[in-house]
Amino acid sequence: MKISFEQSGGIAGLRFATTLDTAGLPPEDAQKLRRMVEETDFFNLPARIVSPRPQPDRFQYKIQVQESSRQHTVIVSEEALPASLAPLVKWLGEEARRKTREKGLSK
Repeated sequence: MKISFEQSGGIAGLRFATTLDTAGLPPEDAQKLRRMVEETDFFNLPARIVSPRPQPDRFQYKIQVQESSRQHTVIVSEEALPASLAPLVKWLGEEARRKTREKGLSK
């Protein structure tokens, strides 16, 4: 399973992104990530999840999951984030920020 994640927006307008392949992750992380994707019923989520009343300076998340021949992208605004999707977004966001910090340290 390959997952691309992007977080953008917010007050500072920062962008964090990462791409993960479960084949390259430690087995416990790969299993956790697969479980979170399954628990969200990701492939049946709508392509866009937005609030009827958008709020300024909130985050927007773009998640793309590819598994075998299936691929699906979901764009969701922070204020419309379904509770079922929140753990996946949190985990991916932490991973994207960690990778950004590592890149900054290696320069």
